Amino acid sequence: MAELRMFTMQEIVAESVSWLWEPYIPRGKVTIVQDDPGSGKTTLTLAVAAAVANGEALPGGFSDVPANVIFQTAEDGLTDTIKPRLERLGADCSRIHVIDESEQPLSLSDERLEQAIVKTNAKLLVIDPIQAYLGGADMNSARGMRPLMKSLGAVAERNGCAVIVIGHLNKKGGASQYRGLGSIDIYAAARSVLTVGRVGDMRVAVHSKSNLAPPGAPIGFSFDPNFGFTWHGEQEINMDDLFNNKDNQSARARRLILAVLANGAVESKKIMRAAEVQGISEKTLNRAKIELGVYSFKRGDVWYWDMPIEAQFTEVGQDGQNRSMTALAMLPAIKNESEAV
Repeated sequence: MAELRMFTMQEIVAESVSWLWEPYIPRGKVTIVQDDPGSGKTTLTLAVAAAVANGEALPGGFSDVPANVIFQTAEDGLTDTIKPRLERLGADCSRIHVIDESEQPLSLSDERLEQAIVKTNAKLLVIDPIQAYLGGADMNSARGMRPLMKSLGAVAERNGCAVIVIGHLNKKGGASQYRGLGSIDIYAAARSVLTVGRVGDMRVAVHSKSNLAPPGAPIGFSFDPNFGFTWHGEQEINMDDLFNNKDNQSARARRLILAVLANGAVESKKIMRAAEVQGISEKTLNRAKIELGVYSFKRGDVWYWDMPIEAQFTEVGQDGQNRSMTALAMLPAIKNESEAV
């Protein structure tokens, strides 16, 4: 039996949080970056790794001297995927290290992780994906995952190294903490979680968990083979938007229509063009138009959209359907819809 040892909180020396990327990635802690397959989590993590290796700024919170990175991946090829992406990001690849797993695979509790961090004085360790580094432990078991995550967190804290663990989301839906694959203990052990998803042609990272500071604003980014990686700054989006992009498009379509028609009729092609810029499909835009009671009319050769007026009218819409309605009765519903979005 272990000898009882105790201490008081008076003996604890309080320390401020140190950041790799404030408030998204703390030093000495575990951060999870998660998404549905192919939604951009590895792209985001490689961009962070390149910025650390180059000593470059990340949006809103990182500026430092160049530092070493350890990047362990079992999902993407080093020669045909990871290295080419890092080169397109302009990363100093001499500062990005990989532990050789050819003779023995790594696990989250492997001593070589800490040995590599100490040897290179790495400021960032990336594990991609977590399920490839469990050493046979059951990912869905608290008994299996709790000691592994505790060991990884202790390594991070002892060495002041930020650790990013990449994971996939399950398809069950529900709250974000229950959408990560495996035991809830994985999510619980992380001090910060970034959930990545597609919004049109852009990806957005939402700060879905933050234990050490108020959550950061959602950050947009994209990667084009011809134009490279681009940060798109803060975005007005939330977890529900990421997990149900169709609903998000509908809400944005309603907001767009209400804003554009606030001062009267507008050419329909201009509204459609504005919707296209915001990544709203024509089908979703037309559905929102019907929900709001917006009607179409023609002046000369030009179609217009407008909100209903206090009158009974019959209109032949662009879809060829006759519509007859009392606009006065619809106005409360429109007002409620506006307030809801």
